[in-house]
Amino acid sequence: QVQLVESGGGLVQAGGSLRLSCAASGSIRSINLMGWYRQAPGKQRDLVAALTRGGSTNYASSVKGRFTISRDNAKNTVYLQMDSLKPEDTAVYYCNFRYSDYNYMDLEVWGQGTLVTVSS
Repeated sequence: QVQLVESGGGLVQAGGSLRLSCAASGSIRSINLMGWYRQAPGKQRDLVAALTRGGSTNYASSVKGRFTISRDNAKNTVYLQMDSLKPEDTAVYYCNFRYSDYNYMDLEVWGQGTLVTVSS
């Protein structure tokens, strides 16, 4: 069974930076899509950034130019570099993998979430 473990959240002042990491453990044949989502209190969970197997990226308009998604294929790890952070970036951040296992099943798994708090 595949599990995702996130790290890197915390408290930072506005204008600062944080780097989130999300590492997968378990049996994965291929990762088709890696994504970061966030959920602020009382709001729905929204996509922040996504990275396809082919290397294409997609960003929410609110983070474009400030956040960068990247990966280490050898470690089955995805990163989210967050720069120029704003108080409105405060949320719980979740990683998400859509992957195929060795039975050629297409599956999806979520991380446990990591809290990012940006103070003004």
